[in-house]
Amino acid sequence: MASSMLHGGENVGSCWRNSKNFTLQVLTGRWFMAFSSFMIMSVSGASYMFSLYSREIKSVLGYDQSTLNLLSFFKDLGSNIGIISGLINEVTPPWVVLTLGGLLNFFGYFMVWLAVTTKIPKPQVWNMCLYIFIGANSHCSTNTGVIVTGVKNFPGTRGIVIGILSGYLGLSAAIITQIYYAFYGNDSKSLILLMAWLPTAVCFVFLPVIRHHKGVEQPSDSKAFYNFLYTTLVLAGFLLIVIIVQKTFSFTKSEYYATNSLMFLLLILPLAVVMAEEQKIWKRKQERINGENPTKPLNIATEMPNLEKPAKSAQKQVSCWKNLFRHPSRGDDYTILQALLSLDMVILFLATICGLGSSLTVVNNLSQIGTSLGYSGHSITTFVSLMSIWIYMGKIVQGVVSETIITKFKVPRPLILTLILVLPCIGYLLIAFNVPNGLYAASIIIGFCFGANWPVLFSIISELFGLKFYSTLYNVGSVASPLGSYLFSVRVAGYLYDREATRQMAALGLKRKHGEELNCHGSECYKMAFIIITTVSLFGALVSLILVLRTREFYKGDIYKKFREEARTTEADIGLNQEDWNTSSK
Repeated sequence: MASSMLHGGENVGSCWRNSKNFTLQVLTGRWFMAFSSFMIMSVSGASYMFSLYSREIKSVLGYDQSTLNLLSFFKDLGSNIGIISGLINEVTPPWVVLTLGGLLNFFGYFMVWLAVTTKIPKPQVWNMCLYIFIGANSHCSTNTGVIVTGVKNFPGTRGIVIGILSGYLGLSAAIITQIYYAFYGNDSKSLILLMAWLPTAVCFVFLPVIRHHKGVEQPSDSKAFYNFLYTTLVLAGFLLIVIIVQKTFSFTKSEYYATNSLMFLLLILPLAVVMAEEQKIWKRKQERINGENPTKPLNIATEMPNLEKPAKSAQKQVSCWKNLFRHPSRGDDYTILQALLSLDMVILFLATICGLGSSLTVVNNLSQIGTSLGYSGHSITTFVSLMSIWIYMGKIVQGVVSETIITKFKVPRPLILTLILVLPCIGYLLIAFNVPNGLYAASIIIGFCFGANWPVLFSIISELFGLKFYSTLYNVGSVASPLGSYLFSVRVAGYLYDREATRQMAALGLKRKHGEELNCHGSECYKMAFIIITTVSLFGALVSLILVLRTREFYKGDIYKKFREEARTTEADIGLNQEDWNTSSK
C-alpha cells in the first residue's frame, strides 16, 4: 500500500510538472505571441475614430473645418511617421517600442481629453496639433513592435499575418466603440479618455510576450492562421449584427454589458487555436524525449530553447556608399538607402500618396460629410462603426486573397494596388453628387479599399526589399499617408468646405464671430473636392501600373523559395545539434 501511495504521489508530481512545463511552453511560444499581438491590435485603432470625437473638438474649441483638418493631418502624420520607432526596433527587443507606444498613447490622448473637457485653459492650435500627434504616434510604435515581429516570426505566411493583424486594427474602432457605449453611454468626450487608458493598459499586459522566435516554420503554420482568420470573421460578423441592431433599437446599459461579454469571448476565441498548435508541439517533444520519433525536427523556438545554431560564416563587409546605387535583386535584402533611392520605392510611394490620401479624406471627414449632407448624428456614428468593419474586411480579404493569387496564379501584387485605387472612385462620386443614401455605400466601398491599401503596401515592401531592415522600411512606406492627407484633406477638402461655408453665411447676411465654429450645409460643400480626389486616385492607379510592369517577372518566380530553403537548413542544423546533445548526455 505504501508502494502504491508512493507511485501515486510520483504520478501526481509528474502530472504537475508536465502541466507546469506545458503552461510555460504556451506562454513563451510564438503562438501565444500571435494571440497577444491580436489583443494589442484590437484596441489600437484610435486614429480611425477621429470623426467620432472631432465634433467635440470643433464645437468646444471653436474651430473651422480647415483647422479641424489640420488637426487630422497631424493625427495622420503622427500615426505614420514611425521611422524612429523602426530604427529603435532594429537594435532593441520589441518590448522597448511597445513601452514607448503605451506611454505616448496615454499622454497624447489624455491631454486632448483635458482640453476638450476644459479642465485646462484652452490650448493654442499648435498645442492641440502636438497632443494629437503624440497620441497618434504611439500607433507607429505599436504597429512596428507587433506587425514587424509577426512577419519575422512567420515569413512564409507574411501576407496572411499582415492581413489578420491589420484586420484586428481595422476592427478596433468598432470594438472600442462598443466598450465606450457600455461604460460611458453616449458621452463622446469620455471616448477620448477611454482611448487614452485602454490601449496603454492592454499593451503593458501583453508586451513581455512579444519577442522574436528564431525557429523552423512548420507546414501547419498556414493552416493555423486560416483558423485564426475564421475566428476573426466570426467576431466581425457579430460586431456587424450588433451595430445594425443597435441602430434599429435603443439599447440599455445592461444590454450593452451583455453584448460586450459576448464580444470578449469572441476576442479570446483564438486561444483555442493556440492551445491546439502548442499541443502538437508538446506531443512531438514528448515523442522525441521518449525516442519514439527521433527523426522528426523540433521547433527550435519553442521546443529546444537551449540549443544554439551554428554561427553563419561572416560575410565580406562592403561600404554602403559604394553599393548605394548597385541594388540587389528584388527579394534580396536592400539597405535602407538602397531601398529609398530605388525607382520601385518612388513609384510605390507616389501611388500610395494618391490612394491613402484620398481615402483618408473620407475617413477623417466622415462626420462633417454626413452632417453637411443631412444625415443624423446616430447615422454618422453608425457610419464610423460600419467603416471600421469594412476596413477590417479590406485588410483580411487582401491579405488572404492576394496571397493565393500571387502564389497560385503568379499575378504581381502591385496589380491589386491598382485595383484598390480605382474602386473607391465610385464612393467619391457618390459623395460628390449626393446620391440618396449614397454615403452608406460610399463608406463601405472606401472603407474596404482603405483597409486593403495597408497590407498590400507592407507586403510589397517586404517582398521587393527583403526583411533585414523591414522595421525601418515598413515605416518609410507609411509616410505617404500623412502627405496625402495634408494635400487632399487639408489643402483641398478643408479649404473648399470653408470657402463654401463662408459663402453661405454671406448669402444669409451673417458674419462669423471669433472662436465660432464654421459649418457648411448641402452637397456643394464637398462636391468639387471629391471630383478632384477622384481624378487624383485614377492618376495614382496609372502610376501603380508602372510598378506592375516592372515587377511582373519577379512575381512569376517563387518569392518564398529562400525561406523554405532556410527552414530546411535550420532543420538539418537542429538534427545535428540534437544528435550531439544525445551523445553527450549518455
